[in-house]
Amino acid sequence: MDLPSPLAWLVDEAGASPGPERFLAELGRRLLADGLPLSGGALTLSVPHPIIARRTWLWRAETGAVIEALAFAAAPQSEAGREWLAGLGSVWETRIGRDNQASDAPLLGWAGPSHAAGNSAFSPAEASRLCEVARFAAAPLAALAAREARAALLEAYLGRRSAARVQAGALARGTGETIRAALLCADLRDFTALSEVTEPHVMISALDAWFDRIAGAVHAFGGEVLKFIGDGVLAIFPVTAASGEGDAARGDREACEAALRAVAASRAGMAHLDQVRQAQGLAPLPFGAALHFGEILWGNIGAADRLDFTAIGPAVNLVSRLEGLCKPLGRSVLISGAVAANTTTKLMPLGEHSLRGIAQPCAVFTLPAD
Repeated sequence: MDLPSPLAWLVDEAGASPGPERFLAELGRRLLADGLPLSGGALTLSVPHPIIARRTWLWRAETGAVIEALAFAAAPQSEAGREWLAGLGSVWETRIGRDNQASDAPLLGWAGPSHAAGNSAFSPAEASRLCEVARFAAAPLAALAAREARAALLEAYLGRRSAARVQAGALARGTGETIRAALLCADLRDFTALSEVTEPHVMISALDAWFDRIAGAVHAFGGEVLKFIGDGVLAIFPVTAASGEGDAARGDREACEAALRAVAASRAGMAHLDQVRQAQGLAPLPFGAALHFGEILWGNIGAADRLDFTAIGPAVNLVSRLEGLCKPLGRSVLISGAVAANTTTKLMPLGEHSLRGIAQPCAVFTLPAD
């Protein structure tokens, strides 16, 4: 079956593309079928993100594969798409949209092989066709850019899994699902006293450094931060879906092992941070962290017009109370019996302890040398 022309596709179907990578690959495929001698393409979008400044998708005509390159806000500015296209042959590119002079407008580019006569540029007719394609691409790219911007903002403020749920339409108050997860609850010790004697901008820098260590470790091992509450963090490591007999137990174990690795990594990160702070004449940042495993209700809770996507349930209550036991026991990490039962990691038992508001005593463990 013949493909619709690139322009017809841009008008009728491109706006429904599931993402920029599919948009670029499909448009490139149709331009090839329409006779344009392309060797590759590149699409760059600016995104509202605290770390990422731009995302660039690179398409190779020979294979149809698309890869993504990220430009970070703190890194020197570069044009990944242009540089990559130049390595494939002649380059044609343009900004897209009404405000196409703005540096953050979408950038669409194509690479083509050099002509037999040695001319390294697209022919006038080919360039004219690409200009027409760019004009028709403005509307669907505007829709795609808006969706990508919304996704980036939601992920920055909600986390990847929660953002995906919200984007999928889970917006009604009281809706959610019961999931099994390892939970991590952590906060800084004596934060109130420290903030009383510390300049606000210095305190914010300290909080950012703390959150970088704990949240970075959570994300590195597949978890998701649900909340920053003052100087505290609540994170989850959900159990992945079971696919057969024995998989449920393996999923529980993998979630607990991931949480244990994350808390060990964050402890190492904080030890290094304290060394840096000591060299700067600053006080260390002692902290407490607790791990528990159980079922939680993960979903929308709040007022009719102001919702929060979060987790509640007895397991959340227990991990919070367990974290509060860190200071009385003089430990930086406490681990519940539910986690200990799902790991082969060597742990040190600390006996059973009563937790405020929790009916049954909790078996408590810690990491060696804590």
